[in-house]
Amino acid sequence: MRNPIGTHVLVGRGLVDGAVAQADLLGCETFQVFVGNPRGWALTEGRPAEDARFRDLMAERGTRTFIHAPYLVNLGSPTPATYANSVASVAHNLKRAAQIGAEGVVVHTGSYVGDADDTQAMRQVREALLPVLDTIADDAAPWLLLEPTAGQGRSLCAGVEDLAPYLEALDHHPKAGICLDTCHVFAAGAPLDEPGGATATVDRIVEIGGPGRLRLIHANDSMDVRGAFKDRHQRIGEGHIGEAAFAELFAHPATDGVPFILETPDSRDADTRDIPLLKRLRDGDARG
Repeated sequence: MRNPIGTHVLVGRGLVDGAVAQADLLGCETFQVFVGNPRGWALTEGRPAEDARFRDLMAERGTRTFIHAPYLVNLGSPTPATYANSVASVAHNLKRAAQIGAEGVVVHTGSYVGDADDTQAMRQVREALLPVLDTIADDAAPWLLLEPTAGQGRSLCAGVEDLAPYLEALDHHPKAGICLDTCHVFAAGAPLDEPGGATATVDRIVEIGGPGRLRLIHANDSMDVRGAFKDRHQRIGEGHIGEAAFAELFAHPATDGVPFILETPDSRDADTRDIPLLKRLRDGDARG
């Protein structure tokens, strides 16, 4: 499938009885989950039997799944406890991804706060992530997917251009992938609302990261105008980005095979309009 489409679903009653059941109800072709409290540091262990059941079912169906790391993760934090917890959380989520057969773990790229500076923060990112990346160097291992932020606060990687120094700090490690959140990059200034803007944005990502590094797209419209530095997601076509940008993204050669996962206000509702809408946009632009 050129671009499987889905949304972030809740685990609730478990990976199969909760997450898969909801994904099936919504017509998801791919989906994303949390494997613990998204706003806490607890490293929740899985249940081997359930992990195996989920992993085998997804493999049988050919469904590609992803984990999102907790929101608290900030590898640029000057607070020792936050930094240590962030490192442990990223490593744990990658372990869980391997256990359940998920393709990658999405991690927010972080920020520097207080008296810290970006040089020290980037040094911390390097020291934290390179050893972790080296543990997943195998081709079959899950990817670490870096998600640039919307630019609020003192972001280490807000928007597309900041990917260059971030990837440089990681020596362009072959398992450091990119998750493009359309609302985030738009909030940070990407011209997705202009004809050709989405195409140019992906072109620049490929120029910075090289082919094959864009592994996932979080498909979200924006409640706010371009460059507002606000992370407020809107339903597709009802925000300031508009449907045309998503049609461009589907048509770009570099997104061939890249899943699109929604994080919009109604994308988990039984009557969601966004999953069918993205499927129509994809099918209208797919080639071959």
